[in-house]
Amino acid sequence: MELLQVADNVAREKNIDREIVVTAMEEAIQKAGRSKYGHDHDIRAEINRKTGSIALKRYREVVEETAEIENEMAQIPLSKAQRIKPDAKVGEFLTDELPPLDFGRIAAQTAKQVIMQKVREAERARQYAEFKDRVGEVINGVVKRVEYGNASVDIQGRAEAVLRRDEGLPREHLKTGDRVRAIIYEVREEMRGPQIFLSRTHPEFMAKLFMQEVPEIYDGIIEIKSVARDPGSRAKIAVVSKEGSIDPVGACVGMRGSRVQAVVNELGGEKIDIVPWSEDIASFVVNALQPAEVAKVVLDEETKRMEVVVPDEQLSLAIGRRGQNVRLASILVGWDIDILTEEEESTRRAEEFKTRSTLFMEALDVDDVIAHLLVAEGFTRVEEIAETPIEELNQIQGFEEEISTELQNRAITWLDAKAKELAEKQAELGIADDLMRAEGLLPSQIIKLGEAGIKTLDDLADLAADELLEALGDGQITEKDANTVIMAARAHWFEEEDKAAAEAETAAASSEEPAAQAEDAA
Repeated sequence: MELLQVADNVAREKNIDREIVVTAMEEAIQKAGRSKYGHDHDIRAEINRKTGSIALKRYREVVEETAEIENEMAQIPLSKAQRIKPDAKVGEFLTDELPPLDFGRIAAQTAKQVIMQKVREAERARQYAEFKDRVGEVINGVVKRVEYGNASVDIQGRAEAVLRRDEGLPREHLKTGDRVRAIIYEVREEMRGPQIFLSRTHPEFMAKLFMQEVPEIYDGIIEIKSVARDPGSRAKIAVVSKEGSIDPVGACVGMRGSRVQAVVNELGGEKIDIVPWSEDIASFVVNALQPAEVAKVVLDEETKRMEVVVPDEQLSLAIGRRGQNVRLASILVGWDIDILTEEEESTRRAEEFKTRSTLFMEALDVDDVIAHLLVAEGFTRVEEIAETPIEELNQIQGFEEEISTELQNRAITWLDAKAKELAEKQAELGIADDLMRAEGLLPSQIIKLGEAGIKTLDDLADLAADELLEALGDGQITEKDANTVIMAARAHWFEEEDKAAAEAETAAASSEEPAAQAEDAA
């Protein structure tokens, strides 16, 4: 019974199943038995779950007479087995009772090591099973030790987690014994046991804190749509109410700011802007950029980019210190945001209007009145005029079918001349056809690359983003678009690698077939 009491105590202390501890004890006794009688013997131990008595036995497997004996200590031929047990059959095990072990110091130490190893493995498995589904949960813990800014946190005595320095709030210095609240953002199963990682900078941590402080969020009446944080400094959180009678912002702020202040205190004074969410992306970005006032929003849904126009005196407020306000708003909305003043926007629009008007005047040989009409209708390229149905061109004020047809014919003629000129330039510069088909670049831009010595798709793929920007000149494309163009140019490299790998696998499989056939024939 003493063994069972020890097993009960260990299981209770480590919070694991008693059966795991008893099984570990059996393995330890087996190991000690094999050390005493020889490792070639198949020795097994069994502890009675009720009395705690130990049965130590040697097992020998009955095998065919003609079978090759691999281990004389663990196997016995059928004829010999039947002398001991007349009804013995092949595959059966004969057992011999062994005397109880008298554990020496070394054997006892070995047994203890085996038991502790099994207990540790069971404890790790229990921890991983318990915490793998708790990712995203906020926990309370106590700091056990701090090494180089990384804190080891005891989670209610059930596990130990890691709060790395880069996941802690800036200017927050934890000490041994401090109580800390954080979110579990990752649980990994590793050789040394489950690794539980905590974070106080993760956006989801703020969302969970609001859920704890605001009953309406916990009940699902108010939904948190997105969170953007600059940990320890400033944050924005977008909320929406599913019931029209409840103000989502007011509910999150609380009476005299009590609810939001509780979150601010937990995050070390981080300033929080609570923003009403809207399905209308333009309205949402206006809310997200508060406290700055917005005059106009221009959206480009294809690239998920927007231009936000603000009064001149609101520019610094909209951008924020070191671009913080616009950066957080961009993360919150999920779009790239460019901030312009009304003066900058007016100047840029005037330049764009002038450039497009000049293009149409030169390409279509028309006066400024018609060119201005086309620009005002939203046309930006000659190709658009060539591809637009005549019926739509007729709807432009002052246009008749005769004018529309003539404009379209002139556009087609100009495009044909440009295509011919482009082909001649391509041949003159020796630009490869694969580069001419490069994604994300205009033909005129590809000619610029050819003039800079970039003449094949591989040449383009070899470039870095800053080299591509330099070759094209200022204002041609953004750095983000440059990276996209380069990655698209490199796509065929990966396709070739995959094809080569597939061919190598096919070749290896085909070379194995003759060898297998030869073995079968032999």
